[in-house]
Amino acid sequence: MKEYKMRRGEYLEERIPDMEATIVEYFGSITGTEEFKGSDLYLIEEPDNPVFEKIIVGAVEYSGKKDKLAVEFHERDPTELDPDELEAAGEAVDAKNDFLLEATGRDAKSRRDSMKRKVEDDPDHDF
Repeated sequence: MKEYKMRRGEYLEERIPDMEATIVEYFGSITGTEEFKGSDLYLIEEPDNPVFEKIIVGAVEYSGKKDKLAVEFHERDPTELDPDELEAAGEAVDAKNDFLLEATGRDAKSRRDSMKRKVEDDPDHDF
């Protein structure tokens, strides 16, 4: 599970006021919830895009700190995809990046840079 923080001065609930509707728009129908660090995240067991097996996504609330977005994408092995499904791979990448940009206000490069800094700041932690 990866956690993403928002840009300085921004909050997840301001960027995505209706998390449930936004998730459905990007990935498909929500089929349940899954607990993570005391927060209930949305579970999409049959995402619209065939590249995804399942997706777990939602806000993780922290006492006294800003909420973070937690996401876990389970993707099928590319060797198992038929040619039509392979075409959906590009759309899957776009959906992930567009959703994360909308939620965090950070593009892929700044999210990578942030993850690198986190690892550099805490080299003993397993990521």
